[in-house]
Amino acid sequence: MNRSTTIMTVASVAVSGILAYAVYFDYKRRTDANFRKQLRKEKKRVKQSQTPSESGQTATGGVDANDLRSALESVRSEEVPLGPEEKEQYFMKQVGIGEQLCAQGPVYQLPAAMCFYRALRVYPSPVELIVIYEKTVPPPVFQLVMELTNLDVKDRVEGYYTFFPPKAMNVAVETVNVPDGKGGTMSKKVLVVTKDFNAGEVIYREDPIVAVLDADLQGKGTHCSYCLRQIQNDPIRPESDRLHSVYCSSDCQTQHKAHSQTLLFTLESPLPAAMAPEMGGMTRENRENAQKAFVEYLIQTKKAAPELVARFVARQVSAETARMLPREMLPGVVPEPVLTDGGEYSLYDHLERLRYLEVIPADNETRVLKDVLQTALPGLEQFLTEERHATFIGKMSYNSYGVYFGEGREDKPETAARPENAEKTRTPCGTSKQIGTGFYAVSSYISHNCAPSAKPVFPTGTAQLQLLATCALKKGDEITVAYVDVSQHSGETVEEARRRRRMELVRGWRFACSCKRCAEEGLEGETEEGGDESRVEDVVTRAEGS
Repeated sequence: MNRSTTIMTVASVAVSGILAYAVYFDYKRRTDANFRKQLRKEKKRVKQSQTPSESGQTATGGVDANDLRSALESVRSEEVPLGPEEKEQYFMKQVGIGEQLCAQGPVYQLPAAMCFYRALRVYPSPVELIVIYEKTVPPPVFQLVMELTNLDVKDRVEGYYTFFPPKAMNVAVETVNVPDGKGGTMSKKVLVVTKDFNAGEVIYREDPIVAVLDADLQGKGTHCSYCLRQIQNDPIRPESDRLHSVYCSSDCQTQHKAHSQTLLFTLESPLPAAMAPEMGGMTRENRENAQKAFVEYLIQTKKAAPELVARFVARQVSAETARMLPREMLPGVVPEPVLTDGGEYSLYDHLERLRYLEVIPADNETRVLKDVLQTALPGLEQFLTEERHATFIGKMSYNSYGVYFGEGREDKPETAARPENAEKTRTPCGTSKQIGTGFYAVSSYISHNCAPSAKPVFPTGTAQLQLLATCALKKGDEITVAYVDVSQHSGETVEEARRRRRMELVRGWRFACSCKRCAEEGLEGETEEGGDESRVEDVVTRAEGS
């Protein structure tokens, strides 16, 4: 892995710096004169510590690869401070020790590099710090820092699927070659079972990272805005909520506020009081106007993807805030779901690796969401570039599942959008039957098949997805589900049913189905062409070498 690849991968990992700590650190760096002064002082001291001979060195001092690996493991085993102020002090201390060690000669180059690497681990903008290091740290020490970073990034990228998904879910992600619809093959990640299952058995249960109600149900009082459960009694209605959300319980209200609702649709601070910035009258008014514009946009478009993206970004802030604060500061908030069996991975790590469709959001969609983020936590909006927002929308559009109960509902209003522009979700009874949409990290890896081996169901009456085996599965078998209604409707011929489901797949996911059932039901001698337009991010392709 070369230096440019490392920096691109580090930059991608750093997107999880949307975190509350990143906002705090970045804000303080920009506004606290003493903090900026101290940072400049440390840079100057490091630069002055370079000797002429060190400036001309390019080798790493002959550090053995095993010593480098041991150094990385040693740093990894150390506890990292949790609070923002503690991280700030830790950062400054490690930089200070590193510069002192640099002045003591070549024998201390590796210990110095370890100090600078420790500082890099807690800095919210790693790429920025690498650039600073390159200009100020003695070349041999900088080279060691980059080698430590190389090793860490390599382990992080290559080791992801060792930890994900959790083994208790009885599934694993594998890479296979599948038809690309153009006569060739393409590499694709799929989900396989790691033990045998009989038809009718539950393979796993998965809660959504984010879920939203269909637009026509939002605020009506019939379904919980958090868990999507149908409400039997009087719903809980918050006094102040821009989206007019309702809840089936106080617990759902607490979780929803903590995960995303507070940041996106209220005027309360999304951070605990100790970290919350002061909000003046003008700031409050700006935040209120931004939320109004975003809600109006959601009502106008009646699409789930923009809200899912907003809630995903907000939940990243929530997750990282929870990681850095003691549990007692977050009363009633359930810990974040465990999505790996180890490793330090953020919500963004899970989203980053998924396939997506290239889409172009509406002209003002990115802007209205950036305004909401900026007025809630100044600085947060800089992470949502137009390109990244488009990618997020494409990932939600490609990977989300429709939440439905029983056989689905019959009262969903017909969309006014053209068929090719209508939003679709992975719903085996059809998008028109769903009551809401959920994004699930593990289930996103399941491919479509018109004769599926499994089915997503929601027997708890909430957005919790249970994956049910529809046939006997042996260890190592691929799991497939139907993205669309693959049944033959009354009055339809086999050919008509085939044409309908294939057209829905092309419109919703932009691929021509090449499953065995489609091949068997096609007309004799019929040839169909059509590629798969889904893709993975370039940084993932380069890092994984796929």
